[in-house]
Amino acid sequence: MTDTLLELQKAEKKAAILFQEIENKRLIKAGKTEKQINTEVFELADELFGIKKYWHKRIVRAGKNTLHPYDENPEDLTIKEDDIIFIDFGPIIEDWEADFGRTYVVGNDIRKIKLMHDVENMWKDANNYLIKNPNITGAQLYQYCTILALNNGWEYGGPIAGHLIGHFPHEQLDGEDKTNYIHPENHSPMNQKDTNGKDRYWIIEIHLIDKKNEIGAFYEQLAGF
Repeated sequence: MTDTLLELQKAEKKAAILFQEIENKRLIKAGKTEKQINTEVFELADELFGIKKYWHKRIVRAGKNTLHPYDENPEDLTIKEDDIIFIDFGPIIEDWEADFGRTYVVGNDIRKIKLMHDVENMWKDANNYLIKNPNITGAQLYQYCTILALNNGWEYGGPIAGHLIGHFPHEQLDGEDKTNYIHPENHSPMNQKDTNGKDRYWIIEIHLIDKKNEIGAFYEQLAGF
């Protein structure tokens, strides 16, 4: 195991603790706005670990906003009873990047609960597929994720299924350079070294959507090779 991977795992463990505290403190409730929860999570991260910097915009999305991929900036919604919400935060922890995303359901809506569980299970499936096939291309893993979604009765909601992660700032995630992403146009092996001959590390992200019912779910974390 490389020093880089150890540092990334340490950063992710703190991100995981942050998300567990979100649940412990029951920050996600009907009647709150997405913006309000975003602010409360930011304050909690500062309180727990002194985290003030994030390498990408902080995302809290509820209801129909869960359909939108990362690049969109939809209106601020208020969480409703029996709602679905996902949170995507990319904290910088001691100059190392973490990227953590989870989905939550307020209430007892059966389909939303199924979607929440499916997105986690599909992340595990995609990660296992990468572990067993470390030299697959980003395009091949993206295709695998889209097939997983369809086979489970959902649609894949994002233009990517993950991206590089590292010491801040890691290789610039230039939208024109598809080799930095798990993208349908990335035909480079995922275990290919970077330009300095060092190992690269990936975040796998799964975004599932149900357009008819206007709901989506999201799950992401560090991929394990």
